[in-house]
Order: sequence, then C-alpha cells, then structure tokens
Amino acid sequence: MGAKYQEFHRRSIEDRDGFWSEQARLVDWHKPFGKVLDYAKPPFAKWFVGGEINLCHNAVDRHLKDRASQPALIYISTETGEEKTYTYAELHAEVQRMAAVLQSLGVGKGDRVLIYMPMIAEALFAMLATVRIGAIHSVVFGGFAASSLATRIDDARPKVMITADAGMRGGKAVPYKHLVDESLRLAETPAEKVLIVNRGLDKDMPLVSGRDLDYATLRAQHLNTQVPCTFVESSHPSYILYTSGTTGKPKGVQRDTGGYCVALAASMRHVYQANPGETYFATSDIGWVVGHSYIVYGPLINGDVDQATAARSVRPDPAIWWEIVAEHKVTTMFSSPTAIRVLKKQDPAFLRKYDLSSLRHVFLAGEPLDETTAQWIAEALDKPIYDHYWQTETGWALLTGLPGIENHPTKFGSPSFPAYGYDVRLLHEATAEEVPPNEKGVVAVIPPLPPGCMSTVWGQDERFVQTYFTSFRNKMVYTTFDWGIRDEDNYYFILGRTDDVINVAGHRLGTREIEEAVSAHDAIAEVAVVGVADQLKGQMPLAFAVVKDAARAATPELRAALEKEVMAKVDSLLGAIGRPKRVHFINQLPKTRSGKVLRRSIQAIAEGRDPGDLTTLDDPIGIQMVKDAVDGK
Repeated sequence: MGAKYQEFHRRSIEDRDGFWSEQARLVDWHKPFGKVLDYAKPPFAKWFVGGEINLCHNAVDRHLKDRASQPALIYISTETGEEKTYTYAELHAEVQRMAAVLQSLGVGKGDRVLIYMPMIAEALFAMLATVRIGAIHSVVFGGFAASSLATRIDDARPKVMITADAGMRGGKAVPYKHLVDESLRLAETPAEKVLIVNRGLDKDMPLVSGRDLDYATLRAQHLNTQVPCTFVESSHPSYILYTSGTTGKPKGVQRDTGGYCVALAASMRHVYQANPGETYFATSDIGWVVGHSYIVYGPLINGDVDQATAARSVRPDPAIWWEIVAEHKVTTMFSSPTAIRVLKKQDPAFLRKYDLSSLRHVFLAGEPLDETTAQWIAEALDKPIYDHYWQTETGWALLTGLPGIENHPTKFGSPSFPAYGYDVRLLHEATAEEVPPNEKGVVAVIPPLPPGCMSTVWGQDERFVQTYFTSFRNKMVYTTFDWGIRDEDNYYFILGRTDDVINVAGHRLGTREIEEAVSAHDAIAEVAVVGVADQLKGQMPLAFAVVKDAARAATPELRAALEKEVMAKVDSLLGAIGRPKRVHFINQLPKTRSGKVLRRSIQAIAEGRDPGDLTTLDDPIGIQMVKDAVDGK
C-alpha cells in the first residue's frame, strides 16, 4: 500500500466534499449541483444535490464534438457470426430512434421500461434511450423463467417491455417471446405494450394483436427524429436491477443518476486506467450489474470504444476472446473467475495464438478468485491480473487495486485494498468491534456510502434500512454479508457469504428462492438448499428434500426420475440458472430442538468438512441421512 494510494483514500473519506467535487468535473452537468452530499437522513445519502444531469448525454452526446467518427460500440456475436461497429454519431442516431419509439408508446420521465433481451446491440440502445428520456430501466437477465420475470414486472410496473424473438446459445435458438407472454399472463400489473426486436430466429413466435409491436417497423418511422435529453435531478433513479436475498422476493436495487455517472467516470480513470479512445472489453451480460456499469455506461462515459459481445469463452473455440483482443486492440479486459476456470481446462496454446500486446491488464470480479486460477492466468497471459470485489448494491468496486493512482504489488486471491470513498471495516459478528489482522470478520462499510452505490430498495425504503444497516445492534453500518480477512500488509481476502445467498459463477441466488421452487413439486414435503464449493463455478446449489411419500424415492430408478422432475420444476419457475447440482432425497432434515434446519452443518458435510457444534440437534438420524446421501449410500 503506497503513500499516493493512502493519501488519495484518506482524502476521499475525510474531505468528501472536496474530493467528490473534483471527481464530478469528469462529467457534464446541465445545471451545477448546490451541495455535494446531503446526509441529513442516515443511511440515505443524496449526492450532488440540485445538479441536473443525463446519463445518455454523458455516454453519447457530449462526445459528438470531438469523437463523432470514432467507434463507440463494436458488437460481436460469435453465435450468429454478426459483427457491427457503431461510431458515436451512429450510436447517437440509433438511441434517438429507440427513444422516439418509446415516446410514441407514451413513455416519459419516471416511467419504467423492462428490458428482457439477449446480448444484442438493440439492448444497449434500449437502455440508453430509456435514460435519455428520463425514464427508468429494469433489465432482467434472459435466463430467468416466466414466473421470476412476472415478480419483477409486478414490482417495477413497467409501461413497456422490450424483448426479442430469441437469443442464441450453443448454436441453438433460445426463444424469449413465449416467456414474456407467460410472464405477462402471470403478472398482476402487466405492461401495456411489448416492443419486439425480431431477429428471425423464432419462426413460430406468437403475437398478441394490439399489444405486441415490431421494433423495425416503428424504427423506420423515426429514422430522423430528434429526441433531446431529459435532464433530471441528480438523485432521480436511473435504473432498477433485481438481486437475490435471503427472502424469497428479489430486491430492486435502485441507482441514482448523478452519483452513478460520477462514480463510473472516476472508476474508468482510477481503477481501470482507461484512456478515452481505447478499447474496453467486458465479458458479461447486460442482465447483471457488470453489464450495466462496464459494458454500457462506464466505457461510453469515458469516451472509449465499447466492446459488447455475445461470445462464450469457448465458442467457436477457446481462443475467441483473445482473437477479439488482438483484432480490436483491447487495452482493458474485465471477466470473471469462472470464465477463466473454463479456459484453464483448454490447451494453453490457445492463449498464445494471437498478439495480445495491446492488452494492459485484466480485471476479474463476481466471486472470490482462488489463488491457483489467478496465478495460472497471470502466467499464461504475462499481464497484470487485478482481482476486485464489489456487489450489485455498490455498482462499482469496493475493494480494488488502483493502477490509475499508483501501481502496487498484487497478491493472488486478494482484491487488494478499499477503494476511495469506502470506509471499510472488518467487524466481529457478535461485538461489532474491528478484528485484528489475520482474523475473520464481516466486511462492512461505515456510511455514507459513496456515489454510485444503491440509493434504496425500489419502493421499499424500510427494507433498505432493515436489510443492509441493522446487522449490528447500536451500530449503523452497511453490511456486505461477506466474510473477509486482512493480512499484516493490509491486503483483504474475501472468504464467502455470511447469509443464505450463494454465488454461482458470479450470479447471486437466494437459497430461499430455490427451496420454494423445489417445494413447488407436489411430491416434496420440505427441502433445504445449501451452496457447496464447485471447482468451476465457485459455488453450486445442492438440495436435500424430504418426500411426502417415501415410496416415490424407494429405488435408485425412482429417485433419478423424481430428481429429473424436480429439476424441470425449478427450470420452469426460476430458469436453468437456479437448477441445483443434485437433489438428494432423505426422510428427515437435521434440525435443532426448536425446529431450525441446520443448514451450516448440511453444507459442511456436503463439502467434506466437520459439521460443527451439534449439541442442539434434535435427532441424529437427519445428520446421518445427509452423510449417507452425500456418500451415495
């Protein structure tokens, strides 16, 4: 930890007004803000109060003066073989067309637009067009099933939904439209209109007369329509992004506009060391927070060439990412540990097939990065590898190296140090006191949270407070729900979750959601789902279910058939993303005498660890059954 970093971080905490005023100069303000921070109502923080701003203006319009002809977006689909480059001027035109279409459907300031789309260029246009007119987008990952989509529709209450006929995965079309139809049938407050980007992949796509509209047809009516930006007050919501929690109902993370814009602009410089005009490549999806921050908004706000791909790391071959890096002279790449672990299984020759001299560094996030994987990719690429840690809730890095401020040695498996603006502490779970070096504690942040973090839970201020700021009695701190440890050199290491949320390939899933989906099968009486370590994906859900009629699971053949049925039920309710690795059928779950399921003990047994303190166990048979199921008996 160097002196420049320490001073930079210290000032961001001790002189918030001065520090963030400087960062705010990185973006354009339509009207200057009167106050940097309003923290009159803890833990709610309002940043750049009174300032008027627009995300789309900062991502697109302001660059037209100096870089109208520079590539803004390079869209590549290795699934369809499509590749198209949009300059800032062309992106500006496409976003205005989409904005004009939305306005023609009655969308205005404060209205919600729900986007359920594959990784195609129109998905980015939709997001930028929504914020351009002061509306609020809610992007839902295309892997979610109709019922999960319906819950998000009912919470966000969108005026319009934007979708596509289908996505592509593994060379096969993945229909979207029938899921949208089913979700609107299930929703209590369905959207009035559905705007469809027809890619010609689903010839049997059903259409609902009067509700479903073809985007290409409406776009043709607005080829030259000018749609000015609607400037909004800094705290105006820019989007809602749903994330799983310990309760069944997902939380709508609400992001502001001004604070988010400043945070992303600053992070592109300080965290990613990205310069305007360079090419930035993030291998995520717009359905996740990384896609919002570092596929759509961050690189464009910085005036970069934004590389958006629908490209799996091994399709058409394991060299595809490196071919993209070489061809488009990528300087900064952002991916996930899971993606790197997939590559690790391939022939290392694929990594040396292309000229990667443009690549300055690689950032990884989404789940804890194990030391072995970090070392492998660092040696294979011979490039600096930065692990960094953040959440949907924070919107940008909480723990990170800052090569844009000062280079420092990295430690494999560590996301380094607290980012500027975050007053990070490791707290003892019982006493809330800070723990000494090399002792496990809960990763917490002393509020106010810096710009760019969630401002509240959509429509549920009380839930925001209760969920994130009440873990410790008499101490209001933001809880990440992750265990961490700090070594003697002040490097942080993330150890895993403190709650019942599991991290599958960087995607958070609440065990409660999966339990509810498993229980929906009429053969299941009760179920416990735990996250278990997985070499490839970090964690995977594992289900232990009690059947109503033991005869349904009396033989290996019957158990296999029932497991298949349960998996199909989870797929239908949550999507394949929520599918357990296995469903084990047992006659009794291990519980305490007060009836609480011993999930930690189940998880420990499933991972081959000691189940811990069992003094409160009501009946040892349940524990033995879990052991036998795991051992295949």
